[in-house]
Amino acid sequence: MRPTALKLTAVILLFCGISSSLLAQVEKINVVTTAVPFLRISPDGRSGGMGDVGVATSPDASAGFWNIGKVAFNESKGGIAATYTPWLKDLVNDVYLASLAGYYKFDEQQALSLSLRYFSLGSIQFTDGIGNDWGSAKPREFSVDLGYSRKLSNKVGIGVALKYINSNLTGGGVTSGTTTYKVGTSVAGDIGFYYDGKNAAGNGWAFGATMTNLGAKISYTDNADMKDFIPANLGLGTAWTKNFNEQNKITLGLDVNKLLVPTPPADLSDPNAIAAYRKKSVVGSWFSSFGDAPDGFKEELKEFQISAGAEYWYNNQFALRAGYFWEDKTKGNRRYFTTGLGIKYNIFGLNFSYLLPSGNGVSRNPLSNTLRFSVLFDLDGGSATPESK
Repeated sequence: MRPTALKLTAVILLFCGISSSLLAQVEKINVVTTAVPFLRISPDGRSGGMGDVGVATSPDASAGFWNIGKVAFNESKGGIAATYTPWLKDLVNDVYLASLAGYYKFDEQQALSLSLRYFSLGSIQFTDGIGNDWGSAKPREFSVDLGYSRKLSNKVGIGVALKYINSNLTGGGVTSGTTTYKVGTSVAGDIGFYYDGKNAAGNGWAFGATMTNLGAKISYTDNADMKDFIPANLGLGTAWTKNFNEQNKITLGLDVNKLLVPTPPADLSDPNAIAAYRKKSVVGSWFSSFGDAPDGFKEELKEFQISAGAEYWYNNQFALRAGYFWEDKTKGNRRYFTTGLGIKYNIFGLNFSYLLPSGNGVSRNPLSNTLRFSVLFDLDGGSATPESK
């Protein structure tokens, strides 16, 4: 692998899970790419089992990953969650995502949260353009989030979070020609809104809206013209919950996501178009991303991703989950079904999710058989309703 910007982009695409079968599609492929795509990988087993639904589902210790606005709606005083996810396990055996999250409520109205994501890309061998060995490295990326959430009423909550991002794709100090690649860093923020419209019996709708990863571009070189966008994202979600009786309840959820990142130009061979793309401002791109696709509004619609999921609880102790994630074939083609299980007993919870395999041969989804394992601890000793865990 040659340590150039092109190759680094290829690594990013690979670890997003974009299938190589895209190259055989007739329709023009124009994927919206960013640096640090690990920030958009589902970081917990519960949402992972529901097709990556999480904007408006009931809060738990991992709520800050999905919607900082709902953290204060946790019923327990505090909680901790840890998740381990082997990534692209059908292709490699040394890539994984690990996450740790927790929250603490000062009172019934406000809460503080802290979370960490760590993404290891395994071991990569570097070579120059003619195949000479330049050594190996273990690329890794991580982010740390500190968030504050507050209830504005019994139904409405908002939250904000500050995020530090560190991306070391080359091990640091790798030089290609006159360019030295370094560790990329950035600072970003999240904003979240949550509305809990359920009645006293726990039945009804909840809604959420969130803007995440709103921050500065990231650079791996000293070249000011080679900065990359981070995955700023708009997420809208809703969830409907029905308690049939004391033993049985079900939640249905739907999320829609859109990257607030410029669409790449149609002609990637045009240096002027590429230069203009890279020079777009961060804040301006959040708004222009809704109308900058080369093929107009028809292409803009293709940039929305949809997640749908369901969760069933029996006796507030055992959960079954299923979901589906959809992305247009010209924008990444990630389409997969998920399933999951949950167990809650006293202060301890366990969530497991599985991404079902799809496709065959070169068209096989590289995310097939992805597993997530989450462990949760309720610091109140089990006083909260397990449905939110």
